[in-house]
Amino acid sequence: MISPELVLHIFKAASISRWNDFPRICNLVELDKQAHKAIIAYFLAKSEKDIDMRFLLDAIVVEFISRVIVTDIRPDVLNEIKKTKQKELDEWIQKQFSLINKNDDFLKIFNDYYNDKTHEKEKFILKAAGYLSTRYEFSFIYPNVSNYKEIKAKLDEELEDYLEILAVQKISLNQKLAKVIDLSGRLRFQKRWAQTPRIPETSVLGHMLVVAVLSYFYCLKIKACDTRFISNFFCAIFHDLPESLTRDIITPVKYGIDGLSEIISDYELKLIDEKILPFVPNNIRAEFAYLLGIYNEDGKIKKDEFKNRINKENVKIIQNPNDYNEDCFNTIDGKMLKACDKTGAFLEAIISNYYGVKSKDLKNGYSKILNDFKENPKIGEVNFYEMLKEFEEFFTNPSQETCGTHS
Repeated sequence: MISPELVLHIFKAASISRWNDFPRICNLVELDKQAHKAIIAYFLAKSEKDIDMRFLLDAIVVEFISRVIVTDIRPDVLNEIKKTKQKELDEWIQKQFSLINKNDDFLKIFNDYYNDKTHEKEKFILKAAGYLSTRYEFSFIYPNVSNYKEIKAKLDEELEDYLEILAVQKISLNQKLAKVIDLSGRLRFQKRWAQTPRIPETSVLGHMLVVAVLSYFYCLKIKACDTRFISNFFCAIFHDLPESLTRDIITPVKYGIDGLSEIISDYELKLIDEKILPFVPNNIRAEFAYLLGIYNEDGKIKKDEFKNRINKENVKIIQNPNDYNEDCFNTIDGKMLKACDKTGAFLEAIISNYYGVKSKDLKNGYSKILNDFKENPKIGEVNFYEMLKEFEEFFTNPSQETCGTHS
């Protein structure tokens, strides 16, 4: 599904500081920026017509991985290089990626993206999303630095380039949609494993992107139809959005107290209904509620983002998503997303071990997840237990070569 080498590359984004030559209110990292960019891209795309959402999805993943490759180049320097050496830069990125990738299907997607000349609108939307996420980050830079006004003026001037996109207008005018963008952006302040020292630190916002990328490679493995790809990815990228209102409640607490998870779920529903859905554009509100895991069962509104479900004429809970691998069903593999969520937690713990920051909590955490998958190893065609054993071998014995494949 995905190699340990590529996983390590993805997590490097959590160690890449942004705006690191400026005094900041908080540390800003590339993983969070890319996650916020993906969230914003969804809303921008949904405000436009005739957007190829599958290409946009591929572009989000390709550009994320590419940005980590060129991370040592400052954005302003990178933009200058692109003006005269775009082709050479693209070829270099593709060459560097080939050294860490072991998935032929994704290699084709990666290279096709750099050779594509027909999806200018989708690339423009992603560029606008990147700009808006950068602009959001700038609000956390102290205003007393020497060139603060100069940078602000440039950002304000660049805004005009993207105003043809309706959602950009709404966000820039601080209308309703801006509140959802702000809520998602705040998730960079909520740290995962908050009571345990860990390297690299990851936020809830960054974790959401990791889960989304894992779901992407799962869909690639099982040859999912386009809407299944899209629905799974964006369900993953929004799966912890309510935590911007409730904060992250760790699993041992949530499920260790009888009945607490149901109380939290009901409270999340109330907050979503009051503080999220009213600020989502009317034309996508039902779709967005579906991504958040909201459905009607016997007249009662429930929420569970990790239920297998389809949404053709109405939302229906299903057993086997592979029976609905057609675009018309908008299938979401909830159980797979839960497995990717747990895999993300496993990686957060074991990669810290790889970097030399260890604790009993981290060891117990990833060991428990591994044991859980040992009891129920497969989701669809992917053996998550074998994949995590491969990760464990790579990250606990880094001198050993791994094949990067699994069943």
